[in-house]
Amino acid sequence: MIASERGEVGLAAGMELLRSGGSAMDAVEAAVILVEANEADHYVGVGGLPNLLGVVELDASIMDGATRRAGAVAAVTGFPHPISIARAVCDRLPQHLLLVGAGAERFADEVGIERGETLTEEARQLWREGLGPDGLLRAAENFGPGEVEYRRQAIDRLAAMGPHDGPWGTVNVLALDAAGNLAVAVSTSGYPWKYPGRVGDSAVIGAGNYCDNRYGAAACTGRGELAIRASTARSVVRALEAGAEPARACAAALAETAELPDDFRAPVQALCLTPDGRHGAASTREGSTYSVMTADDDTYQIKERQRL
Repeated sequence: MIASERGEVGLAAGMELLRSGGSAMDAVEAAVILVEANEADHYVGVGGLPNLLGVVELDASIMDGATRRAGAVAAVTGFPHPISIARAVCDRLPQHLLLVGAGAERFADEVGIERGETLTEEARQLWREGLGPDGLLRAAENFGPGEVEYRRQAIDRLAAMGPHDGPWGTVNVLALDAAGNLAVAVSTSGYPWKYPGRVGDSAVIGAGNYCDNRYGAAACTGRGELAIRASTARSVVRALEAGAEPARACAAALAETAELPDDFRAPVQALCLTPDGRHGAASTREGSTYSVMTADDDTYQIKERQRL
């Protein structure tokens, strides 16, 4: 199994399922559920930072490499585990793939997925503090001019906003099971202070998530609008199909995003896992990492991403 930053929280649980003969789909869902439950992670699930109006909206997707069936949800409120709603869409509503907003919430109620509070007091406080005068300075120091412009646009609607310190962004978990099947799960609360209803790449198959047993699995984090415009996850798998090594496949896909004009440019990252267990990752940001755990490991290992 491999995971983006902070996804290591769930790797041990996912690997335990794989060791006992569980499927890759079960493993990635179990791993992401633990990430979503981690209140210290302010970019996924419970404790995610709210949108511009102070509401936590969550997106998630899951994809099976054996069948290329998938499920996704977006702009979900009031449910701590959007990954489980996405899994239910895949398994129990196969005539559809993506549900959003009230429709996704209605379906979750119908299939018995538990509701719960997603906005924690710590996340609320971070959201409020982000409106202070240091917001633009912190954005510039941590993420560059694209983030500054994003904050300036937010100022036009509300006030200056700064990012939470520490690792941030969407979480990806990818798994290969004993039967040779791949699966990918993606979960996020999206950009903090985003315009209500904004959906990034995490819920978009081909952009933030793509999985095909023949060639590999890939997922993305970071500036989702760029990943959507470049179909980045699908591009990674296409590069694997053409024979590229995993890290190179990720870098090649990210290079396509670099060619797109974007006044709000921010880091974009990709990682991938092949049917024979090779893995790799790349980022437009220096010092980015991902985590790896095999059936023989007692714990996960941290690997560096290739810098684009």
